[in-house]
Amino acid sequence: MDLKPYANYLRAGSVMIAGLIIGLLVTVLSLNAGYGFNSLRAGPWISWPHTGAADIDPYARAVVARSGEAPLGRDQGLAFIARTDSNGAPLNADCEYRIVDPLPSARYWTIALASPDGRLLANSAERYGYSSVDVLRKEDGDFEIDVAREARPGNWLSPGEARDFVVMLRFYDTSLDIDSNPDPNSFPKIVKLGCA
Repeated sequence: MDLKPYANYLRAGSVMIAGLIIGLLVTVLSLNAGYGFNSLRAGPWISWPHTGAADIDPYARAVVARSGEAPLGRDQGLAFIARTDSNGAPLNADCEYRIVDPLPSARYWTIALASPDGRLLANSAERYGYSSVDVLRKEDGDFEIDVAREARPGNWLSPGEARDFVVMLRFYDTSLDIDSNPDPNSFPKIVKLGCA
């Protein structure tokens, strides 16, 4: 019995199965890598301004559908996420940070700590973030927000018992140009003060 014709079928089947596995792996990696294309970067801050628009790319649409979130529309505002400090080191809840002014112009803004998947972090102070109307400012109008497990005077956010976190920055009614990367010097700096 000649098995040569079956060897070709076996080879073709193996190639199809390998292609299917590679395709599924690339899809999973794409869905976990962010919101697809057209990101807007400013230092450690990254945003995907098209996620709330009609021209959302298919990868971002899949991520939004999977997470169940309702992103801000382009006319409503912009949401930025920082996963690293201003030097590029990943944020670590065992370290202390200071978030330092400036901010791009916006009618209203918020800064909050969240888990890497976007949920607000439970903490004993029950303070989850600050906004442009309740942040304490210095005499010159600038502000600083300390991020640490133990309480600090002034503006302080705690990551609670979380190990990893991100900083979420939202602008409402802003004049930022989403067609070009903004100046990183106009965004808050995230400065590492030390680690435990």
